[in-house]
Amino acid sequence: MPEELPQGSRFAVLASGSGTNLQALLDAYPANVAVVAGDRGDAFAFERARRAGVPTEHVDPSDFMSREDFDRDLAGRVAAHDVGLVVGAGYMRVLSPVFLEKFPAVLNVHPSLLPEFRGLRAVERALEAGVGETGVTVHFMVEELDAGPVVAQEAVPVLPGETKKSVLERLHPVEHRLLVRAVADFFCGRVAV
Repeated sequence: MPEELPQGSRFAVLASGSGTNLQALLDAYPANVAVVAGDRGDAFAFERARRAGVPTEHVDPSDFMSREDFDRDLAGRVAAHDVGLVVGAGYMRVLSPVFLEKFPAVLNVHPSLLPEFRGLRAVERALEAGVGETGVTVHFMVEELDAGPVVAQEAVPVLPGETKKSVLERLHPVEHRLLVRAVADFFCGRVAV
């Protein structure tokens, strides 16, 4: 059972895909998720938000001339929901300082033991490298990709004959648990940027 967050703790979730990490956050903190925002209107994460009665903000990158213009619009929409934290939960775009500087903190979850396998295709690259373990990292986002201070990290062994799918199936529950805990750690003052 996740711990209760302090009164007034509100956070936004950025998502680009199916939203399993978002679902873990909605299950743990249903009254604290203020908005779900993202770049893909067809992402199932938006459907999860609607089912939970959480407002959504879809921002289409093709409507903007630059990454900074996109991030400025996204940041404005998210900030309008009065949040003290933003959580990247399967959000597949790199955020610029225009976005990052607007909020007290932005957390992100990544499917590797950072600093190993930063960026896209982390699980595939871990398998290609033949490593004996991979894992999950929750970290604060900074301008440099997957380079911010680590909040939580947990190793997961890579078993013989593993595939991307089998590794991800074992990583997802770890992502959910670490992300839920990291949100509580932030709002309860146990971690700071």
